[in-house]
Amino acid sequence: MKRFGITGWKNAGKTTLTQRLVAEFSARGVTVSTIKRTHHSVDLDPKGTDTHKHRMAGASEVMLASDARYAILKEHRGAPPTLDDLIARLAPVDLVLIEGFKAESHPKIEAHRAETSQGLIAANTPSVVALATDTAVSLDRDIPQFDLDDIPAIAHFIARHLDLEK
Repeated sequence: MKRFGITGWKNAGKTTLTQRLVAEFSARGVTVSTIKRTHHSVDLDPKGTDTHKHRMAGASEVMLASDARYAILKEHRGAPPTLDDLIARLAPVDLVLIEGFKAESHPKIEAHRAETSQGLIAANTPSVVALATDTAVSLDRDIPQFDLDDIPAIAHFIARHLDLEK
């Protein structure tokens, strides 16, 4: 499976860019899955639910299933999984879009908004191979820059970069 990342600082537009790229690639006939990194303590299984009781009893994994979807809750009772471990859990698709995971080595586009007033990750991160921004920026590196709203151009760049053209 090909992988490409969307990175950036908080409120830079990462999630919106990811969502719009999923829709664009899907419309092009490319199968897409996503992985979203969060540093927040998220619990999708609140205390008191049956599946929570299963986990607290010691289950390694609990599957919650309905007619519309299922979710597998995996307890990491040791070291957290690597990005490769997470990708290996996904069903095969053409493209995995990875939101976050700044320090990983896969190619990424940085979402950047002038209003965030943050420095560019691309300035010191060679795995950032392009920039999607709402303003012109100066970099010491020569990488493509796209308007943050030009989803077709960004998708075309990613497809070419990964040799993913259909």
